[in-house]
Amino acid sequence: MSTAAMSTELFNQTIAQLADELASGKITSVELTQAVIARTQAVDERVKAFNSFDAADALAQAAASDARRTAGQALGPLDGIPIGIKDVIAVTGQPLTASSKMLANFVSPYDATVTQKLKKAGAVIWGRLNLDEFAMGSSTENSAFHTTRNPYNLDCVPGGSSGGSAAALAAGEAIATLGSDTGGSIRQPAALCNVVGLKPTYGLVSRFGLIAFASSLDQIGPFNRTVEDAAITLQAIAGYDENDSTSVKVEIPDYRAALKEKKGPWRIGIPKEYFGEGLDPEVAAAVEKAIEFYKSLGCEIKPVSLPHTEYGVGVYYIIATAECSSNLSRYDGIRYGHRSADAKDIVDLYYKSRAEGFGPEVKRRIILGTYVLSSGYYDAYYLRAQKVRTLIRQDFLNAYNEVDAIITPTTPTPAFKRGAKADPLAMYLCDVYTIGVNLAGLPGISVPCGFSSSGLPIGMQLIGQPFKEADLLAIAHAYDSKHDWSRKTPNL
Repeated sequence: MSTAAMSTELFNQTIAQLADELASGKITSVELTQAVIARTQAVDERVKAFNSFDAADALAQAAASDARRTAGQALGPLDGIPIGIKDVIAVTGQPLTASSKMLANFVSPYDATVTQKLKKAGAVIWGRLNLDEFAMGSSTENSAFHTTRNPYNLDCVPGGSSGGSAAALAAGEAIATLGSDTGGSIRQPAALCNVVGLKPTYGLVSRFGLIAFASSLDQIGPFNRTVEDAAITLQAIAGYDENDSTSVKVEIPDYRAALKEKKGPWRIGIPKEYFGEGLDPEVAAAVEKAIEFYKSLGCEIKPVSLPHTEYGVGVYYIIATAECSSNLSRYDGIRYGHRSADAKDIVDLYYKSRAEGFGPEVKRRIILGTYVLSSGYYDAYYLRAQKVRTLIRQDFLNAYNEVDAIITPTTPTPAFKRGAKADPLAMYLCDVYTIGVNLAGLPGISVPCGFSSSGLPIGMQLIGQPFKEADLLAIAHAYDSKHDWSRKTPNL
């Protein structure tokens, strides 16, 4: 097994630990940020999690945090904590590339709402993290710049599309990171890299300043080392935002306090559709052990059925590609982004700028999405997919009449070798257990629950009820706080 014992290095500690050490004066934010920068410089040549970073800017933010603390004006548990940002989330004055040639030289003129919220909480905004181009992929092999590696086996992928966010955290190159999840892009890489990944309810976290892929599915969420850290990070980024028309006004509870207040026992559903053909036996065994743990807590384990699960992948790749073809039409070589240097006229400029700027997977999805929206096919594909999406959501809501949460594997298999899934359909099936959560707009969290015999991480997924993140986090914390899978670190 490639895992090591638990590390005591600063860069491998949790937000909760570091917040205590910063508050007591045992360390400073500058010392912590220096440790993270040194770690990044030592390992990122191999992991390749970052597209870019600005060490001087991070240290300046850390110094400002230390000055606040000295003046007695510390802002909370995230003050002085380095947090990495997926390169689709806007940060003023920093590159915003979506790992695409189309935006290779673009610098954001404004902050995303989540960036503003992290800055308000005192976090040190740290670097730009690699992804599949425009968040389209499950392995980070579709990045136009480089392929991120899995820290537990550098020959394997870290998952995707937020592969840089998961790998950077697992490798100790950040204390927490943000990603985005359209069909599993936080939970799937979290499972493959042995970290916690939370996809909040659609509408809980603002999408303002997130480069759009599929607007009815996209959601920003955190990667963390523990469920407690996920509660702390979600607290900072959740909440209504008038700049996002799909943001929902709901009361934001104290997520960290709920971890202690909500003790169960809970009713947990096991959907038979998620434990069938294609599931790796080692993954199944690890998740079944987790189910046994919940039984030992006195939880009621109930079989549930999500009968429309089999249509999830098909429905997703109609709706997501339709929205993608619409959202990405703005990249035309005129307003911003890549502009072809040798176009003959305006029509040629559109053609060549898009042909040169987009990679193969993005083009594949734009073409598919344009097809399903075209005259004569809209009703047959897109409209029908929207109707089945409603049925998938109803399946979950029916199940929640009987249970508090649902447990499943996060992925069918552990991480696979780079280049192993050249067939796009084989790659799409990596997200078979995560896609339904996005289609239904629900919260889901991946929590480490074991390792394969070859030393690769395994994750379980807990799916909660809409806007009941406090309950979901409490259920996940009950497992995570009694196991140390996520505190193990890779040998790099």
